[in-house]
Amino acid sequence: MRVVIVGGGITGLAAAHRLMELRQEKSLPLDVRLLEARDRLGGSIATRRQDGFLIEEGPDAFLSQKPWALKLCQRIGIADQLIQTNETYRRTFVVHRGKLHPVPEGFYMLAPTQFAPFVRSPLFSWRGKVRMAMDLILPRGPKQEDESLASFVLRRLGREALERVAQPLVSGVYTSDPQRLSLRTTMPRFLEMEEKHRSIIWAMWRERHQQRVNGATGQRESGARYSLFVSFKDGMATLIDALAARLPEGVVRLNHRVESLLPDECGWRLTVANGETLKADGVIITTPAHHAATLVRTFDPVLASQLADIQYASSVVVNLAYRRSDVPHPLDGFGFVVPAIEKRRLIACSFSSVKFAGRAPAGYALLRCFLGGGIQPEIYHLDDDALLDAVRHEMRDLLGITAPPLFSCLSRHPQSMPQYAVGHLQRVAHIRAQVENHRGLFLAGNAYGGVGIPDCVRSGEEAAEKLAGKFVGS
Repeated sequence: MRVVIVGGGITGLAAAHRLMELRQEKSLPLDVRLLEARDRLGGSIATRRQDGFLIEEGPDAFLSQKPWALKLCQRIGIADQLIQTNETYRRTFVVHRGKLHPVPEGFYMLAPTQFAPFVRSPLFSWRGKVRMAMDLILPRGPKQEDESLASFVLRRLGREALERVAQPLVSGVYTSDPQRLSLRTTMPRFLEMEEKHRSIIWAMWRERHQQRVNGATGQRESGARYSLFVSFKDGMATLIDALAARLPEGVVRLNHRVESLLPDECGWRLTVANGETLKADGVIITTPAHHAATLVRTFDPVLASQLADIQYASSVVVNLAYRRSDVPHPLDGFGFVVPAIEKRRLIACSFSSVKFAGRAPAGYALLRCFLGGGIQPEIYHLDDDALLDAVRHEMRDLLGITAPPLFSCLSRHPQSMPQYAVGHLQRVAHIRAQVENHRGLFLAGNAYGGVGIPDCVRSGEEAAEKLAGKFVGS
């Protein structure tokens, strides 16, 4: 059985590896090819070293609470290379009126779980704090199929909660406009809290209490549950390299951009940009939805239209290396996020050398800045010099850094982050139903069921299992 995987990012590699596992476990007659348009594997995951710094050009960690990536690491023997975040500074800052203020201890994404730090925080006015506390007495919202993150936070917690914390924290993950972002797709847990407990704050307090009863550590954190994030000692490319090394010789073909995909009497026929033609019984497309749309348009314009409806945002990551003595800020956190109402060029900045060990030599600091996304799409189109000037301006204003960086590394990620707009789950359901019309065709990737690395691993592995199951069972 000939299988072609289109795309060599983490989803495609996870699919290829799972097919190899199934081939061995079930003695399946599988001939697998993974076609990648670029000259390297990994997609947005890329790690480089320079002058003793370890630089992540894309994702720098993944969430261990979602089990799929962690289990994959265990199966391929690299779990011992995982490292956790620095226990000392597990907190995030928010820019408010040009200054960095810590997110109150125990404040997770949308709401507080501790009373005293929330009351003392200068991030919110007293009017804003009272409005947030009204969540404790407000009734449940109306039953609806989906709603935006902004709509949910506004009706439960008020405008300050949305503009000063929820929007910047969520944009740091999804680079999305909260007015369009689907809550049911991205954070269904909060909807479940409302349905079950009515009050979001009360539900989170109960959850925190239960964790203490169950013996959870109760470490001081704010912004996100940083104790659940892990990376690799030698960077995220460790996962890519390990997966690639486990694939048999000949499976991976770099510089093979798929230009067309057509059904034929034997299954599928793929044409590569160099003119080469491949035939396959099964195809797994792991590229972004807009590229998948171009591949299927010839034989299924309805599916192509559905895929094209999934919008994407482009972003830029800028890594800056400094002498620690040139950074006046104590860097006593993992970084900061910037609310859109602050009218700045940055989405966020991560203090990489604080967040994970081994990212910078002793006496130096490494900062990662994020720009563009769904909130400020126009910034992505600035040239490199203008982007670097904008970043240095923000570093001077917000961190007091006047010295030039030792070096900078600018990485562009065009049309890479899917925007999970309201109604996304229904949109994906229609796509999956339409794909069922084409035997041997499967879609996987971050466009459908989650943008994180664990979600991509799950998506790729599930596509591989479905493909193998359909052919073995037929």
